[in-house]
Amino acid sequence: MISEFEIIAEKVKKLSEMVHALRLENAELRRNAASLTADNQDLQQRMQQAHQRIEKILAQLPADSLSGDDADGADDAIRGEAA
Repeated sequence: MISEFEIIAEKVKKLSEMVHALRLENAELRRNAASLTADNQDLQQRMQQAHQRIEKILAQLPADSLSGDDADGADDAIRGEAA
C-alpha cells in the first residue's frame, strides 16, 4: 500500500514538473508570437510605404510612357534589342 502511494506521489511530482516546463515554454512562445506580430506589422507598414512611393513615382511619369506601343519599345531597350 505504501509503495502504491510512493508511485502515485512520483507520478504527481513528474506531472507537476511537466506542467511547470510547459508553462515556461508557453510563456516563451507567447513572447515569440508577440515579437513576430510586431515584426509583421512593421513589414506591412514598410510595404505600404514602398507601395505609396511607387504609386507617386508612377503618377509623375508622362501618360504616353505607359501606353502599350511605347512599352514594347521600352522592353526592347531594356533587353538591349533595337527598336
